[in-house]
Amino acid sequence: MEKSKLSILGIVLLTVLMISCHKGRNKLVNSWKITAVEAKMPLSDSAKSVILTQGTLTFTEDGHVTGYLQSEITNGTYALTKGGKSLVIKDETGTPYPCESTITDDKLILDSKEMKLTLTKI
Repeated sequence: MEKSKLSILGIVLLTVLMISCHKGRNKLVNSWKITAVEAKMPLSDSAKSVILTQGTLTFTEDGHVTGYLQSEITNGTYALTKGGKSLVIKDETGTPYPCESTITDDKLILDSKEMKLTLTKI
């Protein structure tokens, strides 16, 4: 009897977690333009300018991402966890770019150890 209660509780918790991650992913799936860069490590004005001018990300429902952060991402992937509060973007070579994420209907904030980026939905 006790095992069945634990199993049901586990299934309920897993369902809640999957629903909360799915909601975050639904908000993320779109195209975004970088509108602000706050460097936490030395970053030249020219590099910051390039990120602001070319910086975009497009997230798809199937877990792919393309765009430009510090370099071009042509066939990357992403994983959104912790109810949408943690985002890991991997470029085509598999290099991970982990960050804390805040996702609203029209803004995306990516906070990593190198910089904090604010993106606006296109």
